[in-house]
Amino acid sequence: MTENKPLTKLSTLGEFGLIHHLTKNIQLKNASSLKGVGDDAAVLDYKDKKILVSTDMLIEGIHFDLTYAPLKHLGYKAVATNASDIYAMNGTPRQITVAIAMSNRFTLEAVEELYEGMYLACEHYGIDLVGGDTTSSKTGLCISITVLGDADEEDIVYRNTARENELICVSGNLGAAYMGLQLLEREKVVFQTNPNAQPDFSGYEYILERQLKPEARKDIIQILRDKKIKPTSMMDVSDGLSSEVLHICHDSGVGCKVFEEKIPIDYQTFKMAEELNMNATVCALSGGEDYELVFTVPLSEYEKLLTIEEISIIGHTCPKGEGYNLVTKDGKEFELKAQGWVNFNGKDE
Repeated sequence: MTENKPLTKLSTLGEFGLIHHLTKNIQLKNASSLKGVGDDAAVLDYKDKKILVSTDMLIEGIHFDLTYAPLKHLGYKAVATNASDIYAMNGTPRQITVAIAMSNRFTLEAVEELYEGMYLACEHYGIDLVGGDTTSSKTGLCISITVLGDADEEDIVYRNTARENELICVSGNLGAAYMGLQLLEREKVVFQTNPNAQPDFSGYEYILERQLKPEARKDIIQILRDKKIKPTSMMDVSDGLSSEVLHICHDSGVGCKVFEEKIPIDYQTFKMAEELNMNATVCALSGGEDYELVFTVPLSEYEKLLTIEEISIIGHTCPKGEGYNLVTKDGKEFELKAQGWVNFNGKDE
């Protein structure tokens, strides 16, 4: 937002004036978007495609902290994380609807900044914003996004269709988003103690970006298609690698072995973990918000996978009776446990 520019109270526009202001420049990109914002409901035409639908909600104080999360980045992240759910089904996101609730501390310019980030993400992923809702809140900002996508039936990948003796793979690297969050939280404590203190993020730009502006792995889906590799099961890594691998294994009725030395971790993640006296592997397994893709493929695809720089083979599935195991760098085996994000854990009761 521009410094010293007079800010506009949302009450001067009203609900319908705000909706018009935020959506007046939308141009639809997808042929399936017959009617977008401006009627009682959007009209979509998918013809022979299967429709994929997912909804995610972000709550201030639970999923984000506006002390350090810029609204533009938050808007981008809200769309990207929803798009990730569709890519995790091997589909293509096409439309979103956005519902926001906000308190009266937000000005028009603040909401514009939020939506600017959403529109940037929509442009990047080729998504149309076709509707939504706005309302007031007494507690802060809430963002709820529903994403609709499509896929041919034969292309859809579920989480419950892994088989025994398949490769477990993951895109990118893990733990960076969680370490970015730890850095931001540390600097927030410093700021609260001394408001004149200036944070020094030099050398940690990557992990900050992974936390504040994550990307859905649209590119990985395209690479797999180009290589003619269809995963047998797939999920996005939103709650931590161990949680997602266990989801796939439990739902598919298989066991697994994941090798610690094969888990991809960025240098900045290692460096930040060391600085905070944390274990980088634990952060990769349980941190969450990486929005990478974890998937299984048949052993026959091994040679193809070796040619893809952004994909790591981290283990394999096995009979369910062999359990769910993490093999450490020194060859010891421990039970793989899900310790990532858990809603309703009683801590706020």
